[in-house]
Parts: sequence; structure tokens; C-alpha cells
Amino acid sequence: MLQNQGREMMIVTSGAVAFGKQRLRHEILLSQSVRQALHSGNNQLKDTSLPVLEARACAAAGQSGLMALYEAMFTQYSTCTAQVLVTNLDFHDDQKRQNLNSTLQELLRMNIVPIINTNDAVVPPPEPNSDLQGVISIKDNDSLAARLAVEMKADLLIALSDVEGLYNSPPGTDDAKLIDMFYPGDEQSIVYGTKSRVGIGGMEAKVKAALWALQGGTSVVIANGTHPKVTGHVITDIVEGRKVGTFFSEIKPAGPSVEHQTEMARSSGRTLASLHPDQRSEIICKLAELLTEKKEEILTANKMDMDLAENAGHLPPAMLKRLSLSPAKLNSLAIGLRQIAVAAQDSVGRVLRRTRVAHNLELEQITVPIGVLLVIFEARPDCLPQVSALAIASGNALLLKGGKEAANTNRVLHQLTQEALSMHGVREAVQLVSTREEVEDLCRLDKMIDLIIPRGSSQLVRNIQRAAKGIPVLGHSEGVCHVYVDGEASVDKVIKIVRDSKCDYPAACNAMESLLIHRDILTTPLFDQIVDMLRTERVKIHAGPRFASYLTFSPSEAKSLRTEYGDLECCIEVVDSMQEAVDHIHKYGSSHTDVIITENEDTAEQFLQLLDSACVFWNASSRFADGYRFGLGAEVGISTARIHARGPVGLEGLLTTKWVLRGDGHTAADFSEQGTMKYLHENLPVVQPLAGHRDSN
Repeated sequence: MLQNQGREMMIVTSGAVAFGKQRLRHEILLSQSVRQALHSGNNQLKDTSLPVLEARACAAAGQSGLMALYEAMFTQYSTCTAQVLVTNLDFHDDQKRQNLNSTLQELLRMNIVPIINTNDAVVPPPEPNSDLQGVISIKDNDSLAARLAVEMKADLLIALSDVEGLYNSPPGTDDAKLIDMFYPGDEQSIVYGTKSRVGIGGMEAKVKAALWALQGGTSVVIANGTHPKVTGHVITDIVEGRKVGTFFSEIKPAGPSVEHQTEMARSSGRTLASLHPDQRSEIICKLAELLTEKKEEILTANKMDMDLAENAGHLPPAMLKRLSLSPAKLNSLAIGLRQIAVAAQDSVGRVLRRTRVAHNLELEQITVPIGVLLVIFEARPDCLPQVSALAIASGNALLLKGGKEAANTNRVLHQLTQEALSMHGVREAVQLVSTREEVEDLCRLDKMIDLIIPRGSSQLVRNIQRAAKGIPVLGHSEGVCHVYVDGEASVDKVIKIVRDSKCDYPAACNAMESLLIHRDILTTPLFDQIVDMLRTERVKIHAGPRFASYLTFSPSEAKSLRTEYGDLECCIEVVDSMQEAVDHIHKYGSSHTDVIITENEDTAEQFLQLLDSACVFWNASSRFADGYRFGLGAEVGISTARIHARGPVGLEGLLTTKWVLRGDGHTAADFSEQGTMKYLHENLPVVQPLAGHRDSN
């Protein structure tokens, strides 16, 4: 694939000795078996053990087999290969080096892939410490690849290993961490393990070769060639810029790496969780004050983002509306934050259950933070203070990744958040990822992040759900919300609720996308009033298949009944009954928010019970599906998942529990048949500890 893109590649390989050893062993065993057959009966053949095979002989016997393997693989892609054998002397002699360079250039010009290997059939043993005048000597394939990369002025050298990349200590040991970026001068921080099980190099040899190639102007990546993790094609992943393995760079970034940010957040988050509830509330109240005190600074930054977005012309109107902040929005945010500050008084460390397991053995279940949250949001800067306040109230560390469209606004809001956190020494508990980290790269931090919460388009959510293989994701991929107008609905309520559900904020995930109408209404003035109101509000109507069949001249037919328009558009469909409406929603909805408008209480209650969406409303707009409107203060998002939190996720959704058992020398053996104790399992009244004495973590 890379060659078809016009890229020039060379492969430095080993394996000739291994191929030859296998071949020679086979030949020796075959020879011994023939000789044994010839000497059968006279018992003259005693020794059938294999002799020690000399490496040079193995290399000579294995070169043809190694090339046969490469030719077989590349022939499948109509690609020609050529074998080039080199030794150290080929680089020390100027004429030989020029000849080698010329040969390789000519092969590349003809679109032939050179397969390069040391000529182990004649090469002398490597001399220790034989590097002279900054020129690396050829001791193994790593040094050979580095020397060739510099000689040929290659853009990139990929050194494949049997581990994910370079670790700060031997992989598999405690606290071993993969190093994403390695810089010259960092060698002292690395503890190397034993050499590779195959070959004569090792990670230390790879690092030395990589640094030498980097100094010569070639970028280097060390990655896993045996078990690639990203898409299954490690080389193309690296070439396409994905974060794979360890990248060697001469230039250190200005800010901390995302891994370092996550570690800082976790450490500071643990301190945040141990604060007195009043202190967490004070931080949130301080942030609410800063939103109003620094209003002009925030709005100035937001205007910069709006101007850039409008001039670029890439954002649709719905996203531009989300990007925009106003004094009213900031005041609303501040009110919501103060609600969260009150809720923070009774969140972390709350006792949910007490059980007397046995005499002097008591068990408690208490609320605790989840840990480190990663919230990824698009062009919606108001999300930053909301989510930050919820994380602070629940004692969670927070990693924020905002859309580049709101970069200036996010930066100011994050600075204000850290200013508020500083009043109790937990400034680093909320981190803003400002580097150009891809979502896929952030989702790789499965050992550092405990929960991902995406806030944005359905495509963003789907991408994160696909990429986050080892981290739970809380959210919804679509907001296909329905409003069902029953045959016994009030005219005034229908017009008000349908207008508000669709037109109040069409870009919101809780906006109506499909309007289901009972068949009996089609012949009443109410139907005409609904259509007239939608047209007055400039809502584009798409007809469902059944609705279209009733009309001579119908609106454009809906391409799909599962569409989330996110704009002044909606689908209208006809149903025969409440049960048919429920069936339609179950088939085409997204389990987000669905509404029934009716004056029949029995019909309404059946709808509320039968429908399994996260939010189900009777005679109320779908726009009420919101953490602030629910009295949660704010929300980190709306979840349509079936586990943990569902619907608008506020403070409670960011807590988990732990079990605390207090005993007096109890052992499980005490409760065996021969033991002296019996289980009681008595439920005890839940008495909350005084706030100042609560075990917050």
C-alpha cells in the first residue's frame, strides 16, 4: 500500500542464520537417517547427536530461504524485491559505500524493494566499542538500519521489536511505563533488561542506533512488529502519524505530555477527594464567582473563536450556536454551579448501607469518586465549567479535551477553574489537553483513565466508543427523540410542546426529531395547526412512508426514520395507536427522550411504563431532558446506556462505591462448621458521619 502511494522503502532484515540452522539440521538428520539405514544390523553407528552448527555456515545456507520467503510475500502484491548483502567494510571504504548507495538508489528508482542483510557468511565477529569519530559500526541489524537510513537520507526509520516500544524499565516489571516520546539526554532515566530472545541486539542497541540516526537527520520510531495494537498495520499506522510505539525527537514540547497531565490529575484528584465537603463547595462557588467577575475576558476570548469559525466557514449553524457564549449563558452557568456546590455537601463518603455481618464485624457501603475522568467535547465551551464543577463535587480528577474551534475560550475557562482549585491546593486536579492528541491516542491510556464521557456529535461518540476498547464510555451516540400526539391530546398543549421540543434549540440532543401523530388527528383542524406552526417556524418537514401515502402532494420523503437532524427539520409519521407509537420508537429511536401528549391518564401511564428510553415524559417538552432542568445543577452528558447512570448524568453518576469492613481479628475460618461464630447479616440504620469526620477516600 505504501509503495502504491509513491513511497520508497528499504527493509533491513535478519533470519538467514535461523533459516540456515533449520535447513542444515534437516539435512544432517536426513543424512544420519540414511547412514543409519545403511549400517543397520552391524551396530556400528553409535552417535546420533547433532553437531554444533557454525553461524557463518548457517547464514550461507539460509540466505536463499530468507529471500524466497520475501519474494513469495511481495509477489502477491506484484512487487519486485532484490537482495543486498553488506558488511562493515562496505561503509568504511568510500568507493564501496558510493557503489552501495548507487545500487540502492537505482533499485528504488525502478520501484524495487531492497531486502538488506549483513553478509553473515563472511562477516567477522563484532568488535566491542569500535565506533569511530561518530560513525556507528555495524554490529547488528539495528546499527545497520541506522547507518543505511543516514546514508540514504531516509525520512523515517521504523525499528520493530517484540514489545510496544521503549519502556523506562524492563517491560513486565512493576511500574514499567511505555515512553511515547524519547529525547537525547533521556538515556539516564532508562533501565534496560536482558537482550532479545532472538538476534544479537536488544533494546539498548535499538536506542543507541535510533539516537545515532536521529542525529543524522532521520526520524525514528521503535514499535511492536509482532502484535500491533492500533489497526493491525503497525507500519502504515506510524507513517500516517498515529501514536504508535516510541517516537524519537530532538525537540521537547513546551508543555507536559498528556501522560504526565493524567498523572498530575490523578495525584491531585486524590487530594481533592480527601478535602472536607465544605472545601469542595468553596472551590465550586469560587468558580461561579469568577464566571461573572471575568465575564468580559471570557466573552472576548469567545468572540475570537467565533470570528475564526465564521471566517473559516467550516462549522454548520448548529455548531456555531453551541460555540457562542453570552452574558445570559454565563449567568445561567453560575447559577447551576452554585446548585452543584450545595449538592457537594453530601456526595463523597455518603453511607448507603450498613450491615452487622457478625458480632463486632460491621460492613458499610459508601460513595467514592470514580477516579480519572476524560471528557471529550466539541465546540461547546460552556461544557468546561459544568463538567469541572461536577468533577470537583464528586472528588474526581478530570482530563478535558476540547474542540480546537473553542481553543481560546477553553483556555480562559480552564485558567479560571485552576484559579478556583488553587484556593485549597488542588490546582492540577483538572487538566486541559492542549496538545494535538488524537482521540484514539487518548483512548489508549486505559491504565490511567477510568471513564470517558464524550460530549458532541453522534460521529464523535461512535468514534470514541470504537477506540476505547479498555475504558468504559458513558454517553449516547444519537438523540433521535420522538413526540407522540395521541388521539386525545389537548390542542394548546400539542402546539406548545411540539414547538418547544423542535424549535427551542434544534441543535440539542434532546430536541424532537420525529413527530408521531395518531391517525385520527389527520382529519382534524389540529393537524393543520401543527403543520402551519412548523412552517411558520421554518421547520423543514420530511414525510415518513405511511404519512406520505395519505397525501397527494407530500413533503420530501424521509431518507431514514432514524435521522438526527440537529436543525430546523423533522420527520412526521402516522401511527394507529399508542402501542404502535411505542413499537415505532423502540425500532427507530435511540433510547434518549420520548414524549406523549394526551389527556388520557391510562394511555399516558402505559406509555411511560412500556417505553424503555432513558427519559420518558407526559405532556412536557423533550427539552426538559437536561441536568440543570432536573435540578442536578449541570450534567456531564446524557447516557442511554443500560448500566450505571442513565439519562442526564449529574453528580450521582460520577460516583461509585466501596465496601468498608471493620472487624476485631475475625477470620473466615471462624465461621466454618468447626468455627465458633455465626453470621448475623442484620441491616443497620444508616447514620451519616459528621462531615468533618467523613472518610472521603
